[in-house]
Amino acid sequence: MTSAGRSGGEQPLSPTLSPAGNSMGGGLLFADFNQDYGCFAVGTENGFRIYNSDPFKEKKTREFEDGGGIGMVSMLYRTNYLALVGGGRNPQFPPNRVMLWDDAASKLMAELEFRSNVHRVLLKRHHIVVVLRNKCVICSLESRPKKLHAFDTFYNDKGVGAVSSDPDTNILVFPGRQRGHIQIVDLDSVVIMGPQSSSTSSSKAKHQQHQRDGGGSNGGSRNPSLSPSKSSSPHDGGKKHHHNYDKASSEEIVHLSNINIIPAHSTAISALAINSTGTRVASASEKGTLIRVFNTVNGTLLHEFRRGVDRADIYNIAFSPDSTRLCVASDKGTIHIFNLESSNSPRNSSSSNNGNGHYHHHPSGGSMVGDGNSGYSDIPSSASLSPHGNRKSSFAFMKDLLPKYFSSEWSFTHIRIPGEVRCICGFGQERNSIIVLCADGTCQKYMFDTYRGQAARQWQRRFI
Repeated sequence: MTSAGRSGGEQPLSPTLSPAGNSMGGGLLFADFNQDYGCFAVGTENGFRIYNSDPFKEKKTREFEDGGGIGMVSMLYRTNYLALVGGGRNPQFPPNRVMLWDDAASKLMAELEFRSNVHRVLLKRHHIVVVLRNKCVICSLESRPKKLHAFDTFYNDKGVGAVSSDPDTNILVFPGRQRGHIQIVDLDSVVIMGPQSSSTSSSKAKHQQHQRDGGGSNGGSRNPSLSPSKSSSPHDGGKKHHHNYDKASSEEIVHLSNINIIPAHSTAISALAINSTGTRVASASEKGTLIRVFNTVNGTLLHEFRRGVDRADIYNIAFSPDSTRLCVASDKGTIHIFNLESSNSPRNSSSSNNGNGHYHHHPSGGSMVGDGNSGYSDIPSSASLSPHGNRKSSFAFMKDLLPKYFSSEWSFTHIRIPGEVRCICGFGQERNSIIVLCADGTCQKYMFDTYRGQAARQWQRRFI
């Protein structure tokens, strides 16, 4: 579900919905989760909306008076601070600027201008990470953001990048300079070692987060370290001076440590995810057939999973809160779920479908999606279970004689999205649940059974 792009071609896909900023129908330009998947933000042709994921509930709708489009919305956990980038037919802000928005005060607090379009924004309590086509720029999060460092990357129009969600860890992953490489950076080690360092440290000490009430965007006090933007309008004709944050500055002396490079794939990285504590990174290449999981400290390959045999665009990857499972969404209209620990292994795979290949009726009355093993067209017809509880070929014991395909580890269950619409996914707050955001404007919740390898849709709600 790509959007029209350069010279009538197609824009590459990204880990969020509609990165190119063109409407997918119903005015939807963008959708993505916050750091813990408890909320999600939606960009539209005339503003943005914030929702609680589960239970599903609209928390905030903001439409700009001039009807400008928002092509990107990044949340800072459940606080009132958002990063906005313009998009759509009539962008509210230029596509090369990141606007820090205080929704409690309904005003812009700061803005960052770049020489090229912004492809993704990641927020942490003290950092703003801006992903450009060939750079990953790290800035401080304060009233006057300071550029801390800019890393060169491989071609990255998809805006691939991720940062650990745990407030006490700040591990960033993004494509390296070479094709298929992953770069891992500890944001706490990226500091300005000059006169600016004292002000940066001071702003961190004063940084206080305002929590939304139940995932909303109202209530509480504003961050005292942020001051309003001096620009009265995002289109002020250049009256305000804008610093190019991707431009090198001779005044900056940057200290870097704890940087790791992992040669993960032979082709370009198409999706990345990092677990909450920053100890594991999962990746997929533009081929979309293999998912690999690495240790971020020493680069050790921990797992290699096979999504399928045919090429696929991987829309996103997500770890479960306890880092024991992984979910992967692709353009094949499926979400695959993998076990990362043997403790999740099903007790007995023979009870998976009562011998008839169909799901049992879910006690909550949820609709069934898929039909047991028949959906695994790429998995060998003769399949068994790996020590982690994932599926593998019964011929895996002959891995030294047969092609690598026969030693592959496959997902223990999968979800087939009706209509095969483009979607992104994340694990819900309830154990064994998946929340799915679809480009048709629906949010869906699925429950999966780890012992039977089954999945059932509990509900579907429309957010646009």
